[in-house]
Amino acid sequence: MMLRWMMLGLLSMGTSHAADMIVLRYMDQDPGTDAYVTRILVTPGFMRMDGGEDAGEADFVLLDRRRRVVINVMHGNQMAMVFKPGKFPARPANWKSQLDIQKTGQGTQAFTFKVDGVVCSEGVAARKAAPDAVRAMAEFKAVLASMQYRVWSETPANLQYNCDLANQVWETGTTLKLGLPLEEREFTGRTRKFESETRSPLQPKLFRVPEGMPLVNAPS
Repeated sequence: MMLRWMMLGLLSMGTSHAADMIVLRYMDQDPGTDAYVTRILVTPGFMRMDGGEDAGEADFVLLDRRRRVVINVMHGNQMAMVFKPGKFPARPANWKSQLDIQKTGQGTQAFTFKVDGVVCSEGVAARKAAPDAVRAMAEFKAVLASMQYRVWSETPANLQYNCDLANQVWETGTTLKLGLPLEEREFTGRTRKFESETRSPLQPKLFRVPEGMPLVNAPS
């Protein structure tokens, strides 16, 4: 019943105006920690992820969609780390992934994504909801893929998992092609649950790095 209510709300949203921004709210939870709010703001030029606060001292992550860079703004460190797309190896020839889809009604579909028979993620997506926000999420993951590969390659071999390569490097857009995530559970135990989609008047200041904060390029 709750999923049906969410879908009716998503599908009834009108077409956004140029001066609007999409506002998505999720409840995220990492294993062994309390759940927390993730707010995602989307415009044609930017995507911002934060904890739902507009205060000047709140940290946030910004995707510049036109320049294809991700900027992590950290007030505590008084710096903004810039991530750019980079190169990483192609998928090996023996890479085997599988995406199972089951329609669940009301414009939604459940999915299970596997690599070599291991479930890497599973959840529910809304096929036609907030398509530009979904594109922005995929763009964000694509920019960070090379960095994620570097982190994986520097991880001890006994902690290297193909699901990390799938979710963060080689198959970043696979489940997003199904639509807006409503529920998701990764192999690590991390979960995400959709709470709401609204549209608000554009606030350009939310998509700017604080004045005077130095930009530092992340290691390539």
